[in-house]
Amino acid sequence: MAALDLFGRRWNLRIVWELRQGPVGFRALRQRCDNMSSSVLRQRLTELLDARLVAQQPDAAYTLTELGRAAFQALRPLARWSEAWAATLDGEHGTASTDVTPT
Repeated sequence: MAALDLFGRRWNLRIVWELRQGPVGFRALRQRCDNMSSSVLRQRLTELLDARLVAQQPDAAYTLTELGRAAFQALRPLARWSEAWAATLDGEHGTASTDVTPT
């Protein structure tokens, strides 16, 4: 349940998502997260650092740890489901399937 509490906090999933492709500096990460306030980003990064999902590199960029990459992989089915769900909501712009079962 601790993982659900951690990922249920606003922005934590987004931060993990933004770090999925490699290290990102604080300012760039803030911009990728819709310019959230610096204090909130700092707080969320501290939570993710304490949970050992994120590490700070010597150049001050943030990156996913091995645990963070494993967490991201565990969340991939949710990402696929959400993409299918979004497509069903966009159905008025085309014929989207109503099946949101992940593949």
